[in-house]
Amino acid sequence: MARSLLLSLTLAFLFTEMVSARDWNILNQLKGLNPTTTTTKTSQNSVASLKGPNLNGYCESWRVNVELHNIRDFTVVPQECVWFIQKYMTSSQYEDDLARAVDEATLYIGKTCCEKKKCDGMDAWIFDVDDTLLSTIPYHKKHGSFGGEQLNTTQFEEWQSWGKAPALPNMVKLFHEIRERGFKIFLVSSRKEYLRSATVENLIEAGYHGWSNLLLRGEEEEKKSVTQYKADVRAWLTSLGYRVWGVMGAQWNSFAGCPVPKRTFKLPNSIYYVA
Repeated sequence: MARSLLLSLTLAFLFTEMVSARDWNILNQLKGLNPTTTTTKTSQNSVASLKGPNLNGYCESWRVNVELHNIRDFTVVPQECVWFIQKYMTSSQYEDDLARAVDEATLYIGKTCCEKKKCDGMDAWIFDVDDTLLSTIPYHKKHGSFGGEQLNTTQFEEWQSWGKAPALPNMVKLFHEIRERGFKIFLVSSRKEYLRSATVENLIEAGYHGWSNLLLRGEEEEKKSVTQYKADVRAWLTSLGYRVWGVMGAQWNSFAGCPVPKRTFKLPNSIYYVA
């Protein structure tokens, strides 16, 4: 009986290792294979049953390396990790991570030389919009993807046009604290220009007001990569004499390129990657 039980456990262990090595889509992605076609229904069911320590650790490692910018240019979240990303992005841990980023930004602005009585009007701060000031999590909840499928741009922009995105936790308070210290706030978003009215109304409804400019992508900007577009905006602000003290965004494209801001604050978001 004992030998039979030992044999069963050994086979189960070998099967687990075989599934994780062969069927985890993250490994197929590394091989350049299409993650949406390489996993059969049987293997999906098998992987779904492995939401234990091994898969938890693997998916957490994937998420952390996305945040560290070691993993780049991914098109979708690995299928076996979609549930993990969804769990994180809707958890208290995600909100705690946001709160810590806000705390660090608050400490930083307290050390800057910009105070309302002393500012000359040329101290600037840049915020992205989506997943920085406004949350897209309700969209992902509604459509159940959480990065497991390529973003349907038409569907997503329709959702943006409704203007119902809520504010991220703690961000309204940070926004107004920065504004009240005398910084000029510039909102630099990869949203298209035709969404301006909906975006303005959504921001005001969520509690944001008093920004100096909202920059969206017109036809010319749409020809550029998001990274180049945002770098060009920083260069334009610098050419006008603004000192960009900080940039806050949920994608690395908010910070890449020149000129480099004095300080950057990356908010967690491993649902999608935009270069």
